[in-house]
Amino acid sequence: MPKHEFSVDMTCEGCSNAVTRVLSKLGGVQFDIDLPNKKVCIDSEHSVDTLLETLGKTGKAVSYLGPK
Repeated sequence: MPKHEFSVDMTCEGCSNAVTRVLSKLGGVQFDIDLPNKKVCIDSEHSVDTLLETLGKTGKAVSYLGPK
């Protein structure tokens, strides 16, 4: 599965829990959240646009850093 790295403006556990919630709802993803560095690595067949849109549902600032 392709790996993608995103920057997500997370400041606390609540933020990372929101990311976990939206990605779990999307399904078909494996992910690691790096809260101190505000990064999320996602293994998924979903398109980058789909992943960006999904992460955007958290209300946090999100940007795509590139393939991992």
